Amino acid sequence: MSVAKLSLLLFLLFYLAPIGVSAALYRWEGTGAGWRTADRSSIGHLPPAARQPAAVVRIFAAQTVRWRGIFATHCWIVFKREGEARYTRYDYTAWGEPIRLNGFEPDGRWFGRVPEVVFAVDGPAAAGLIPRIETAIRDYAFREEGDYRAWPGPNSNTFVAAVMDAVPEIRAALPPTAIGKDYPYDGSWLRPTPSGTGLRLSLGGYAGLTLAWVEGIEVNILGAVAGLDLRRPAIKLPGLGRIGMRGPAPAAASG
Repeated sequence: MSVAKLSLLLFLLFYLAPIGVSAALYRWEGTGAGWRTADRSSIGHLPPAARQPAAVVRIFAAQTVRWRGIFATHCWIVFKREGEARYTRYDYTAWGEPIRLNGFEPDGRWFGRVPEVVFAVDGPAAAGLIPRIETAIRDYAFREEGDYRAWPGPNSNTFVAAVMDAVPEIRAALPPTAIGKDYPYDGSWLRPTPSGTGLRLSLGGYAGLTLAWVEGIEVNILGAVAGLDLRRPAIKLPGLGRIGMRGPAPAAASG
């Protein structure tokens, strides 16, 4: 088999076929209510802030709205300092001021879609991360109206990836369906991964390669990511996400 035919076969197998399956699942599950009336209530992951005296940091991800949910997820950041009576949530959105503060329930459904926890840490470790998270959010470059671009970025996932870049102790990987996470928000085509455990090559977010212990092996073609998770064995596929060994949401590295 020629190299061209093998490349085409691999593209069909690991990119087009998974997106096709995801589209079929999306149609079979149905889109539910319209986005204006979709459920955005809490999933109950976080207790009322008044009953949680410790500091908290969370990163969530949920399937996006409408047809984009076939292949993409939306990520956001939640934190609370020790003793505070409310959680603080940051999203990066396409409407209004891109950086949206407390626009939704901290652990709420994303227009009907139940989020997964990408990263979770409480107590002193969380308290140590929060000031640096706030600094990264404050210093984020694409904060003006018109800066948001759904593809290839900067979008909601670019924003969260940039914060994770600034706080490598988080040591978590966004889902492979978090399109935009590989967008080079700082203009660098080659840089360490957010976890600091490897390198990421990104050609404007349109194509790229990631080799890292935490993020695994990822090949980005037009924003769609396929690859392998070596640390917790799994395959990563466009549309379908991560398929394989699951475990607790990663917590911050100590030391």
